[in-house]
Amino acid sequence: MGVTLVTGGTGMVGSHVIRALLERGDTVRTTGRPRSLPDNLIGLEVEQVECDILDRRQVRRAMRGVERVFHVAGLTSLRASPQLVYAVNVEGTRIVMEEALRAGVQRVVHTSSVQAVGPAARGSTADESQMFRAGRFGLPYVSAKYEAEMVVLRVAAAGLPVVIVNPAHVMGRGDLYRSSTEIVRRFLRREIPAYVDGAVCVVDVEDVASGHLLAEEHGAVGERYILGNRNYTLDRLFAELGRISGIEPPAVKLPLPAALAVVRALSAVPGRPAITETELRASSFWWTYRSAKAKRELGYRPGHHEESLERTVEWYREREPLRLRERGTRQPILLRTAGLTVRQASRAVGLFAP
Repeated sequence: MGVTLVTGGTGMVGSHVIRALLERGDTVRTTGRPRSLPDNLIGLEVEQVECDILDRRQVRRAMRGVERVFHVAGLTSLRASPQLVYAVNVEGTRIVMEEALRAGVQRVVHTSSVQAVGPAARGSTADESQMFRAGRFGLPYVSAKYEAEMVVLRVAAAGLPVVIVNPAHVMGRGDLYRSSTEIVRRFLRREIPAYVDGAVCVVDVEDVASGHLLAEEHGAVGERYILGNRNYTLDRLFAELGRISGIEPPAVKLPLPAALAVVRALSAVPGRPAITETELRASSFWWTYRSAKAKRELGYRPGHHEESLERTVEWYREREPLRLRERGTRQPILLRTAGLTVRQASRAVGLFAP
């Protein structure tokens, strides 16, 4: 059996894919940049090579002797510049796919995102067949992930045997770069004073890793598969995190226009903002999905959703014990009062609305 290459193996998803591959018996090579954090790979028998996916020569060297590729590397930050987001997620994907085709790789799995599908209509869920219309929202990461899929499909048409997986909002252990689990970290630090009406599909990183291997083994070339689990409104997600952690959920839920006004006012204050306008807009959509296709065609079977949230909270309690709030911590009285006022006003408007 030849080498299996995993790009971005030091990250949360990539490291769990590596663990699943090693359990399967694969010989694994992974790419990383000089500044990559090594913690997730400690103790694993994996060949690590320095490689920037934007450097075609380095990618070509990393492909030597490779039979399978899991392209997991990407940039998920909503705060990065649109140019950098596009470069890493689109041009980086183009280089990896073209070099995999050149090297005669037998199978490729490309890690996309449910955001490349676009948000569902409010109160509903979406699947792989939904037409992409999210470009109009001006969210660079969302548009870049969709464009990366178009790149993948063009190289697939040239003969690359590639399958696409679309993980939902990933939870679990090992988020060294503070990407998808940052919402839990901020909850535990009580840094979410207010939120808006939105929803998200949550999935455990171990389920995502097993879904990658199932896609490599059973997925149809050129097809994409949503890897999700439980759909939460933000109300329900924060309630669950509050129950698990013992920390009171945010008390204030604002209409989006009011929240945008607050964020714009705060952006004038020097320093790193607690939340950006892009992040706020993204949180107001319904990122809710169905994984029926992956279950039907791949045999994908995610575990219990509560365990994923519990593992995430446990990991942060182990990693940052002195920076998180203690069990029993409540929201400040001013925020609790403000939250009550907003809820009463909303009910009053509902009573008198035609």
